[in-house]
Amino acid sequence: MSFYRDLCDVLQGPRFRRLFATRLISQFGDGAYQAGLAGYVFFAPEQHATAAQVAAAFAVLLLPFSAVGPFAGVFIDRWSRRQVLVVSTLAKGAVAAGTAALVWSGSDGPAFFATALVLLSVNRFVLAALSAALPHVVPRHKLMMANAVTPTCGTFAAFLGAAAGAGLRLLGGDGYAGTALILLGAGAAMALAAPAALTLGRAELGPDLDEQTDRVRTAVRNVAAGLVDGARHVWHRRPARYGLATIAGHRLGYGVATLVTLLLYNNTFTAGGVAGFAGFSVALAASAAGYFAGAVATPWATARISADAWIALLLGAGCTALLAFGLPFTPALFPAAGFALGAVSQGVKVSVDTLVQRHVDDAYRGRVFSVYDMLFNAAFVGGAGLAAAVVPRSGVSAGVVAGLAAGYLVMAACWAVRARTPGPADTGAAQREG
Repeated sequence: MSFYRDLCDVLQGPRFRRLFATRLISQFGDGAYQAGLAGYVFFAPEQHATAAQVAAAFAVLLLPFSAVGPFAGVFIDRWSRRQVLVVSTLAKGAVAAGTAALVWSGSDGPAFFATALVLLSVNRFVLAALSAALPHVVPRHKLMMANAVTPTCGTFAAFLGAAAGAGLRLLGGDGYAGTALILLGAGAAMALAAPAALTLGRAELGPDLDEQTDRVRTAVRNVAAGLVDGARHVWHRRPARYGLATIAGHRLGYGVATLVTLLLYNNTFTAGGVAGFAGFSVALAASAAGYFAGAVATPWATARISADAWIALLLGAGCTALLAFGLPFTPALFPAAGFALGAVSQGVKVSVDTLVQRHVDDAYRGRVFSVYDMLFNAAFVGGAGLAAAVVPRSGVSAGVVAGLAAGYLVMAACWAVRARTPGPADTGAAQREG
């Protein structure tokens, strides 16, 4: 079934359409905000960032708010998820406006990074709530196609937001005023997601507190115990456990690839500044096309082969693309590597999202997706930090790219073995499926 037909199919549900609109509007604002931050932090005029500086920036912007994940999951399993979306999107809009004010004043110190951290931390609640709410607005048998179209369309909305941010920069210029205008526009878009969420009923997105209510309340009182409980729940759901391990490995590699790409476009392919940002944007656009291709192919492929085999094929393709398009280190071929890794990333994520949603109980979904988000971001930063120790300022390192390709090959082999020798039936939710 085509991506367009899948989208039309799930859009027939009115509740899905409302949640979908909330995601698109919010992620459009996220894209504009991230474009403003990237231009301000990584591609400032006459700045040539080192590998350590780029990795440190990732750590500052990603690791602290990843720690919010356990708290977000516990509360998303206890509070109305509709209300979480409404309050969080309004808060994001207000904080984005604060970031814009700081940039306008020329601040690039602790206050600037603090506001960015607050906004990204709040965004954990939005993204975890969107993922945990999806099974409430689509039938179980449509989860695969819903997971293919919603994050993919959200990613494209983010890229459109980044493009809109580029347009705002043309109005405001390359200085502080241009970046402040982008961030202010992003905040307005984020806040507009709240009215979209209000079109859903307060209880329509869960959680279903009839399931293991006492254990959920215990988790509210003890966040650490709640996180351990969610991790234990995943551990006993084998497909979800393997999926999260694969996401962590893939994001580790993606962190390496992103750091290398930033350095190449900032220090080798261009002289940095606007030219570097433009070149990096081309690579991002190629990745966006890859995301779309991965989302289109995944439902079609998993209807014909097992999800295990599909994940193995994707990871193997990522290995091949890195060797063919990454090792030459030329600006003409690097976008092709971006396209391939984008397709691998989205194809693997769609498959893993569905495994997690199908094999965990609803009372735990918020916590499980918060663990998922922690792995997603911590592994990315870990990959950037690992690469920073060995990647030169130019970004050219054949050994790093070859090592990255080898990592994808190992993961592909593991999934190929699993596809050929399936283990015993999963417990819990999977047993009830049969």
